[in-house]
Amino acid sequence: MQFIQTNNLQVGKDKRMKKTPLYEWHVANGGNMADFSGYEMPIWYTAGIKEEHMSVLLRAGIFDTSHMAVATVDGPGAFDLLQHCFSKDLTKCVGLKRTPISSRRCVYGVFLNENGEVIDDAITYPLDENRFMIVVNAGMGEIIASHLAEYKNSHDVTITNLTDKVAKMDIQGPMSAVILSKLLENPERVFSKIPYFSFKGHFDPENKRSGEVALQDGAPLLLSRSGYTGEFGFEIFINPAHIVSLWENILEIGAEFNIKPCGLGSRDSLRTGAVLPLSHQDIGHWPFINNPWSFALPYNDDLSGFTKEFIGSKALQHIEKPDYTYVFTGYDVRKVSAGKNSEVIDSNGDSIGSVLTCATDMGIGRLDNKIVSITSPDKPEDFFPKGLSCGFVKVDRPFETEDALTLREGKRKIKVEVRNDIRPYRSAKIPVMETL
Repeated sequence: MQFIQTNNLQVGKDKRMKKTPLYEWHVANGGNMADFSGYEMPIWYTAGIKEEHMSVLLRAGIFDTSHMAVATVDGPGAFDLLQHCFSKDLTKCVGLKRTPISSRRCVYGVFLNENGEVIDDAITYPLDENRFMIVVNAGMGEIIASHLAEYKNSHDVTITNLTDKVAKMDIQGPMSAVILSKLLENPERVFSKIPYFSFKGHFDPENKRSGEVALQDGAPLLLSRSGYTGEFGFEIFINPAHIVSLWENILEIGAEFNIKPCGLGSRDSLRTGAVLPLSHQDIGHWPFINNPWSFALPYNDDLSGFTKEFIGSKALQHIEKPDYTYVFTGYDVRKVSAGKNSEVIDSNGDSIGSVLTCATDMGIGRLDNKIVSITSPDKPEDFFPKGLSCGFVKVDRPFETEDALTLREGKRKIKVEVRNDIRPYRSAKIPVMETL
């Protein structure tokens, strides 16, 4: 069959594609379905991408993320194996003080090969002293499990690929905690002391009650204060048997806040405006260096080296001709396609690189060349954004913030500028209690 393909997305249907437990709900409720990394996923619903995007910024939206893969590493050697394979230094990775990873704190990083190239990015969760959960991208569970097994050596560990055995959904937006509080047992206890990039509870594949975090019907879950939108919210891991009822209950309770089911289209526009990379598109088969996500590497205080050795670290310190990845924003909603059909042009008219991501953040606009968000507290009363194109480019030379570039796709050209950030006043780190 034929597909219209844009990087990880293929528009079409194929019986061989995997389906999440929510697939039937999506089809029955107007989900526009497409192949994403081997899973048939909703790209948008009847409200459309713009409305879904704005709902997350102003109210709340939910996303089916059961296509994401989960693996666990168990045993006395689990910490040491991850310390060798995962980019973050697990002894210095939590908060501004860089304290060691501990129970209930999760951390973002990357798995690299020996050449310093990205195999995948991941969030690592310490479930117990000798047990870690790793969340990676769709189709990457077996690959990351095999990568860890390759470097297992004498480490006393058991590596388990739980792909398709754990269901996952995200609720994102300022009303997320209010909505969840009506579904959780003991919400006051659950929401107490759960800062950004922390978690509580645990899913149980055997459907046994965990006790710490559970729905009012007794179903246990792992609740993580994280997400892929840049906005306040949670990621929820649960037994697949409970995901449909949880999804429907959230929509029912959230109806008074005009909550929306959201597809991969708004997920992409939100994450781009929040300067979050898409693995195998914005990071991938080139050295993981000179990009906006250097916080995933264990740099020492003066940035002269790393605080530990890990797979790929030596290669990253000896790159002869590095590329540079930059954030950009345009001046209106016009975009070009990402990938091989587009290129980056400098002020001399020379082609210097490629467009990795080009999306439209519908929640922002320009006022006197300042980017303002629909959530900016200093926006004019009559401000309503028309949206701006934004994304990431990979080029062969360094640039400074506010330098001008041109993105070209065939005869289409758009002017953009290099920036440090895109959507201002993102809410991801707001304390839970301030939203209730």
